[in-house]
Formats: sequence, C-alpha cells, structure tokens
Amino acid sequence: MSYELIAALMFSTMMLMLLTGQRVFGAIGFVAVIAAFFLWGDRGGYDLGFAAAIKVMRWYPLLTLPMFIFMGYILSESRIADDLYRMFHVWMGGLSGGLAIGTIGLMVLISAMNGLSVAGMAIGATIALPELLRRSYDKRMVTGVIQAGSSLGILVPPSVVLVLYAMIARQPVGQLWLAGVVPGLMMAALFVIYIAIRCRLNPSLGPVMSAEERAEITWSEKIRLLGAGLLPLGIFAVMMVPFVNGWTSLVESSALGAIAAFLAAVLKRRMTWQVFETSVKQTLGITCMFMWIILAALAFGAVFDGLGAVKAIENLFTVQLGLNPWIILILMQLSFLVMGTFLDDTAMLVIVAPLYVPLVGALGFDLIWYGVLYTITCQIAYMTPPFGYNLFLMRAMAPPEITIGDIYRSIIPFVGVMALALGLVMAFPEIALWLPGIVYGN
Repeated sequence: MSYELIAALMFSTMMLMLLTGQRVFGAIGFVAVIAAFFLWGDRGGYDLGFAAAIKVMRWYPLLTLPMFIFMGYILSESRIADDLYRMFHVWMGGLSGGLAIGTIGLMVLISAMNGLSVAGMAIGATIALPELLRRSYDKRMVTGVIQAGSSLGILVPPSVVLVLYAMIARQPVGQLWLAGVVPGLMMAALFVIYIAIRCRLNPSLGPVMSAEERAEITWSEKIRLLGAGLLPLGIFAVMMVPFVNGWTSLVESSALGAIAAFLAAVLKRRMTWQVFETSVKQTLGITCMFMWIILAALAFGAVFDGLGAVKAIENLFTVQLGLNPWIILILMQLSFLVMGTFLDDTAMLVIVAPLYVPLVGALGFDLIWYGVLYTITCQIAYMTPPFGYNLFLMRAMAPPEITIGDIYRSIIPFVGVMALALGLVMAFPEIALWLPGIVYGN
C-alpha cells in the first residue's frame, strides 16, 4: 500500500470516527497511534504517543492557555460585562439601531478580555438579547448581531485560537495577535456600518431610546459609566504593552492579565467564592480539553510527516493537477467551511494543520497572514447552516420566541459581511501584516 493511500485512509477513518460522535482528541489520537503501530511496529506505536505527551508537557507557551481562560471567566462571572453593556446602552441609545451597534462594541471589548467566542455568546445572549427584545428591536437582526459579534473573540487578541495556531505552526504569538487586530476591528466596523445603514433605511428594526428615558440619564452618570469601558482597556494594556515592548514573555504577560482581571473583580467587590470556584473549574476543564487535543494533533502530525503526506499532496495539487497556488488556498478555505458545519475551530485546526500549514509555506504564502485567514474562515464556519457551532449555541440560549428558522435567517447578511472581510484580507495581505511589521520591524 502506497504512503499516499495510507494517509488518505488515516484521514477518512478519523473523519468517520468524528461523524459517529467520538471525542475529537480520541479520534485523532487513536488513528495516529494505530497507524504508527502498523507502520513501525510495537515500539514505534508506543513511542509516538509518549513522545507527543512529553512534547506537550515541555511546551512552555502552553501555560498561557489557562491564564487567558481564567482571565476571561473571572471577568464574565464577576458581571463586569453588565457594566460595559450599561455604558453602551446609555451612550448609544439615542441612535437608530444604537443598542445593536453598542452590542458590537461590547463584543469587541469582551473579545479583548477573553479570547473565546463562547464567552461572548453567553454574555450577549444573557445580557444584550433580553434588553434588545424588550425595546422592540427586530429579533432576527439582533440574533445575528450577537452571533456575529461573539465570533470576534477568536480573532481579536488575546485570541486563544491564535495561540494554538502559533504553537502548531511554530509562529510568534505576538505577531499573530497583532495581525488579528486590524482585521478584527475592520470586521466590527463593517458590522456597525451594516447595522447603521439597515436601521436608517428601516427605523422600526432598531427603535431609538425614548426622549423621556434619555432625559433621566444625567451627564455625571454617563461619565461614570465610561469607567466601565476603560477597565477592559486597562487590563488589555497591562497585558499587551509589556509583551509588545519585550519587557515580559508571553507567559508572563498572560499571568499579568489574569492577575489584573482578578484584582479588578476584587476592587469592584465582585470576587465571591462562587465566582472564583466557577472560574477555576471552567478553566481546568477547557485547558485539559485543549491539552488533549494538542497531544493528539502532535501524534497525528508526526505520522503524516513520517509518511511524507505533505509532499505528496503538494505534488498532487501543483504538478499533477497544475493548480495555481491561489486556487489551492481557496480550496483550503472552502474545506474549513465544510468542516465547520460539524467541528469547532480547535478541532479543525488540529485535523488539517499537519497538511495545510506546511503546504501553505511551500506555496510561498506568509504563515502569519494565513493564520488570520484561517481564523476568519472559522468565524464564517461557526455561523454556516446547517450545523454551525454558533447557531446551536444561540438556540440553546435564546428565548422560546426565537425559532431555529429565525436563527438561520438572521446570520445571512452577517456571513456576507464576514465573507467580504475575508476577501479584503486575502486581496490585501497588508491589512493583517501592517501592524506586526510596524511593531516588530519586519
């Protein structure tokens, strides 16, 4: 049996196991170890899994994951997000669609504090959605706003997904974070422009806050609430400024962010034992999940490297089929959209990274830029029917009056906006590469 056929058999077996409902790390790791066992015997099969485990344990940057996850949960569980939404509610309520625009702003700040899209979805569905519905905002529009806004969590630093990509692709985390800043803010701005235009054309979709209610809010209250917006920016600065300037390592910066979030909750008198216990438990669970997935991905990638599968696929696309590198890149992005109907971003990354990352480099593309493309494509896949990850999260959190049909239809215009953002970053790589080049001078 040829190595190409073995690689294809491994990949198809893994996908079949995933479709039967097996855990991601179990499917990937099982296929990797069994393939190594049959290819290289007892010692090769056993050593592969052991070597992957040792590599994970010695991977010092992996310590950033629990720090960022803990930081996000502390800020979420301590209800600091409630203050942020109140700030946007007060300052943006006088505009048509202003609260929906404020929700996008809330999601950007939550993304800068958390790095995960799930937290943004939970906060948006529990805080923003009831308030928007109570004020007669169109249910389909606001449902799409929350789903689209929460997806920014995996692009705006400190994105946990970009940390994982950096580890697997062996790229600098700092450059990847900076590469995600401009595309993330550009996408948020496109969301805001879409909401503003749509509500301008049809004001009933986003009614203005009543004049009586606006009159009740004093300027002193408005100024006080601005402090709620400065808090996440302060935490972000405490974490990012020392790292970008080279004063701290990535792990040290993540620890600073976690400490700053903890102190913020203490100073606001929100740090209860329940908040701390929940944050620690959630951090432990998600961190262990990521570690198992990374371990399995390393084992799977080692087998693929040993088979020379990457060289075989590169030869198939570029020599036998004669495809243009850009066509190959677009086909990669389309495969992410397909996988995103039943996998989350981490699973997609660890499944295809052994193939795609070396191939992208061999085709002459920048791996920092490709990390941003991958992340944006994951955002789109999160919201693509029939099984987009965010669609079912919203269905689980939304009130009964919002049906699954409403949720599916709500994301259509926002997927279009995200596809536009993806196209702009593909056509103009400097959108992603400009800021890392300015800061790091390359």
